[in-house]
Amino acid sequence: MSLNFACLCPHPPLLIPEIGKDDTTKVSSTVLAMKKLATIFRDQEIDTLIFITPHGLVYPDRFNISVMEKNFGNFTQFDEPNINFEYKNDIELAEKIIDEAKKEEIEVLDFNNGGEFFELDHGIMVPLYYFKREQETSLKIVPIAYSWLDRDKHFAFGKAIAEAIKKTDDRVGIVASGDLSHRLLHGSQSEMESGKKFDTQLIKDLKENNLQEICVYEEDFIENAGECAYRSIVTLLGALDGADIKPEILSYEGPFGVGYGVVNFQIEEK
Repeated sequence: MSLNFACLCPHPPLLIPEIGKDDTTKVSSTVLAMKKLATIFRDQEIDTLIFITPHGLVYPDRFNISVMEKNFGNFTQFDEPNINFEYKNDIELAEKIIDEAKKEEIEVLDFNNGGEFFELDHGIMVPLYYFKREQETSLKIVPIAYSWLDRDKHFAFGKAIAEAIKKTDDRVGIVASGDLSHRLLHGSQSEMESGKKFDTQLIKDLKENNLQEICVYEEDFIENAGECAYRSIVTLLGALDGADIKPEILSYEGPFGVGYGVVNFQIEEK
């Protein structure tokens, strides 16, 4: 099969009404965009959803892919233990991704701590909160933590993911999880200016489909923004390399000083 769904999602827990309460109304554009994205996701009838998250166990020299059978998580850390997530892992696809990555000499940890469940982080659970309302039972997921390797490795790893997807019979989606600049309202004047420039440029390049430009941003430009989405995005762009795609900006806002971008990557099926 091929890649049938791809998106960029923010992951602040305040997007969950039970957690954010009154603050959730201050990110209403993001909430509406997530609901729209969830509808798009539903219509694509996805069998397996791959998550690229910055909040898993991140290693400096390798990617981390869960090969455990079951995934579980809740928001106890954010004082809301009653919202639970339990999904099967698509171990077959996870192992295909590992194989394809190793062919390209990309180091990957096939994570299994011997427990019953792999614990999901909020970079995965916040998007899942919206998606699970549209598809309850049969969805499988593949949790992947990005690394501190360079952007070329992340792009190549994305291409390895795409090759693995071609070898499965399922309809597959990828969620690049991450928030944009964390310095829109906090930090020194130069840090706040850098954060705003980064978010403005990234949203502009996505809107205009200048995806190659995103992959060659200067290191200082990225570092000064204080973001956590760039590596997720570059991995996704690697997976989309060669595909006929059109990014659709569903929303962007940053009322609390962190940039939240919701982007659907429309993929033309061949």
